[in-house]
Amino acid sequence: MSGLSDIQNRIAKAEEAAGRAPGAVTLIAVSKVQPLDRIQAVLTEGYRIFGENRVQEAQGKWPAFMEQFTGVDLHLIGPLQTNKTRQAVDLFSTIHSVDRPKLARKLADLAQERGACPELFLQVNTGEEPQKAGVLPAEADGFVADCRAMELPVRGLMCIPPVDEEPALHFALLAKIAARNGLTGLSMGMSSDFETAISLGATHVRVGSAIFGERGL
Repeated sequence: MSGLSDIQNRIAKAEEAAGRAPGAVTLIAVSKVQPLDRIQAVLTEGYRIFGENRVQEAQGKWPAFMEQFTGVDLHLIGPLQTNKTRQAVDLFSTIHSVDRPKLARKLADLAQERGACPELFLQVNTGEEPQKAGVLPAEADGFVADCRAMELPVRGLMCIPPVDEEPALHFALLAKIAARNGLTGLSMGMSSDFETAISLGATHVRVGSAIFGERGL
């Protein structure tokens, strides 16, 4: 038995505590590097919204699951290489990691060609960490404007706070940037801090180990 119902209950309580409507927050079950039997167990419980970090890993396991289980909604939450963009738009309904102009342009070109595009979240490097993807907070407004000018379906913003800093500061910053750009989507919060993220407006939380158990190496 997975930890799915426990996480769903905690999300419901966090929504209520924050004065949010029931169901305001979408839980993304992060299935990256999880054994197939654990993923199958959560699918069998009836859950359908999953997150993957790598296009190649997702391609290796999700087409078979999608044949077996209807209504799977797959989100890409990890970095997207430009040369994997076409595969990503074929597989994922939502991409949470649009982090640079070159990738945005590639997505726009594919959207023109296909007549459709996944929903997009733009990644903001709220901690301004040199090793982390995402646009800097000072560049976020311009990036949003550029993506909108390409007619991309920008749903919201995403961040991954630095591990050694208070996440609430980063969630609040992301919410502020989103609000001033008229964006309603906030993809923020993971297993250790999703309740804090919900209290600050998260619409999508990404939880893996608390649902599936610790990942394999």
